[in-house]
Amino acid sequence: MKLLVTGASGFLGRHVVAEALRRGHGVRAQLRPASSIDGLNWEGHPGLEIRRADLRSRRGLAELVEGIDVVIHAAADKAGDFYAQFAANVVGTENLLLAMEEAGVNRMIHISTFSVYDNLSIHSGGVLDENSPIDTKADDRDDYARTKLLQERLVREHAEAHGLKVTCLRPGMIYGRGDLFLARLGLRASDRWWVRIGGNTRIPINYVENCADAVVSAAEIPESAGETINVVDDDVPTHRRYIDELRQRTDPRPRVIPVPWWFMRCTARCAWLFNKAFCGGNARLPGLFRPAALHARFKPHLYNNDKLKRVLNWKQRYHLTEALDRSTGDIDTAALGETAEETDEAQTAA
Repeated sequence: MKLLVTGASGFLGRHVVAEALRRGHGVRAQLRPASSIDGLNWEGHPGLEIRRADLRSRRGLAELVEGIDVVIHAAADKAGDFYAQFAANVVGTENLLLAMEEAGVNRMIHISTFSVYDNLSIHSGGVLDENSPIDTKADDRDDYARTKLLQERLVREHAEAHGLKVTCLRPGMIYGRGDLFLARLGLRASDRWWVRIGGNTRIPINYVENCADAVVSAAEIPESAGETINVVDDDVPTHRRYIDELRQRTDPRPRVIPVPWWFMRCTARCAWLFNKAFCGGNARLPGLFRPAALHARFKPHLYNNDKLKRVLNWKQRYHLTEALDRSTGDIDTAALGETAEETDEAQTAA
């Protein structure tokens, strides 16, 4: 099977490429024109084709997707203001969809996010799953959440109008080498001081190699088309446990300032009421003081991956302790999504 992976040099994309190559698929990896290929250990693999293209422009996109069986759309941008992220996440997706239509490619794995859920309307301690409500009033959310909501809506509307077969995957907080202190934990004030918001709240983590496994499985299983699937690991730790595990692997070991969830919730509520009463709601408060944004990051929920296992036959490859060891060890095995021995075997088989 020939797969196109957009955002192939990104945090998730590079692992998706590695996992697809490991399974023997042909991969066309899309990189931005200015993206560096340094550190992409799959460069030169016989099953790999690298194409440079800017999804924000339609130029050359039909050729990019021509001959592809499944498009894995992992490209996303969290940097810049709303307009920069809108151009990358929404305009880029629209251009890709039009190119797929022009090239006659009708199968897509769309990488969405947990950020699309309406956490304010889900009770504390309730289950957040694929049936949970999507946020429809996202003005107080961060720019990434707003553009990802628009992006997912665009994909669904295009699929309905043009018969596109889409599997929508919503990963939880993806972690791995280079991205271990997650936004849902609190704040990293410095290398020596971490602020942990909530202690017993569970964080819906997804180790990047486990996530890549699910993404490629979705491409391999035609029956996943039309499904929306949350991607989260089996062992969903509390904030306290995750930070304790991470601190053990950090030198020098940072100190943790615990802040209760109820305190932050009350503080954000007071700030929101003050803004509404005295500023007409026009003050742009930091995310920690906007209830919608705060609840999206820290509200305690329960999670399950039943649908992930049922539809994709997914099994967790790496559990928390091993995943953190892989992410903090001296050898970056996570860069390829496989061990050196597995790499040699895959190249010999190819």
